[in-house]
Amino acid sequence: MNQGLQIFLEYKIKPEFVNEYEKHMNEILVELEQYSATEVDWYEAADQKHLYVEMFKLPTMAHYHAIKEMRQNSNHAVFGRLDQYVDGGIKKVHCWAFVQRK
Repeated sequence: MNQGLQIFLEYKIKPEFVNEYEKHMNEILVELEQYSATEVDWYEAADQKHLYVEMFKLPTMAHYHAIKEMRQNSNHAVFGRLDQYVDGGIKKVHCWAFVQRK
């Protein structure tokens, strides 16, 4: 049985853009669902200021590669706006896919 992939994104937001970023995340969360993301969660680190994590499930590796490319593309209409918010730019959005073992 294919349970899909657990996707994990991690990045740090510039302190001066935290409020704008948090407002924009509403659009990002909706956009993720347009690309078959399910069980979408969004977190802020409790012990590291301005460090954020997104976790969600995708059905296939093809979906993962497409999302990963879009999330690091500053020209994407929704995801690309993170380029100004992320410390180091959008290329610093770290993205991993995991397969559940248990």
